[in-house]
Amino acid sequence: MKACLLPIATALALLPQSASSNDSSAQLAAGGLVLTHSDAIEMRSEDLRISRSAVVVRYTFINTSAKDVTSRVAFPLPPMGGPDFFQSDVSIPVNKANNFLGFTTIIDGRPVPMEIEQKATTEGIDRTAWLRANGIPLAPQTDAAQAALGKLSAPKHAEAEKMGLFGSDGGPGWTLQTTYHWVQRFPAGVPVVVEHRYTPSVGSTVQTMLGEDKDPETTKRYCVEPSLLASLRRIHDGGKVVFSEDWLDYILVTGGNWKKPIGQFRLTIDKEKPKDLVSLCAEGLRKTGPTTFEMTRTNWRPEHDLSILFLVHHDIE
Repeated sequence: MKACLLPIATALALLPQSASSNDSSAQLAAGGLVLTHSDAIEMRSEDLRISRSAVVVRYTFINTSAKDVTSRVAFPLPPMGGPDFFQSDVSIPVNKANNFLGFTTIIDGRPVPMEIEQKATTEGIDRTAWLRANGIPLAPQTDAAQAALGKLSAPKHAEAEKMGLFGSDGGPGWTLQTTYHWVQRFPAGVPVVVEHRYTPSVGSTVQTMLGEDKDPETTKRYCVEPSLLASLRRIHDGGKVVFSEDWLDYILVTGGNWKKPIGQFRLTIDKEKPKDLVSLCAEGLRKTGPTTFEMTRTNWRPEHDLSILFLVHHDIE
């Protein structure tokens, strides 16, 4: 875990990974909440905990002005779909058409009712109204969307083709952007605690090439230290253990539309299993338990996103 942060341009996008064969799966990158710009709202603290099972974020906001402030808060899901979506083997953790990360939020200990906004596009052109008018579900990853396309009349099918609504494999080819949002009141001088959690999309491959000098891209992307590479070489030579890879991205840079930098920031990475390994570019990350690592910052505004590599331990029988 080198003392450096590398620039990573994820921007809520579907990320290609170093392994692209049939024995690997891709991931979708998500992040935190986005607030409407306000010069009155400060983020006093952010406590972010990331594992392959769950991402949990707890924020404390405070309105430092003399008047109550009402602001819209949003959580954008990663874009879903695209012309080559069904050939990319994307990891979808939760079987819910409009909430495939299982996103939930509580405010001061109570669940918050949320609105949902969806836009389906091809090449940047909004096709939402056409899909709805023709009875086609907007979630491109669902069997219902595939079936509805198959029932289009010949003229409508031709129209859909012209608009690029079919992907390279003949299935849904549009991209869907889903955003959950709500209006939040921030009383003057009163802390507001917002906690949200979701199940991350985790990419994977069946065996790592690290330690065999065949994967410099992964070594650089996740700041894999020479000592870890040396350990992997010894393990490979021993022939009794193999490691597979899991990848998880988190978007830290999601606007920063609050008054000041984050007062107190804490990141906890949990690899969940003691024999697994983890690597990422994060300065000052320290081991705090058998499976946990922690980084803290004061008066901090993140400039880069997180890409995390988990090396999964497998004993050879």
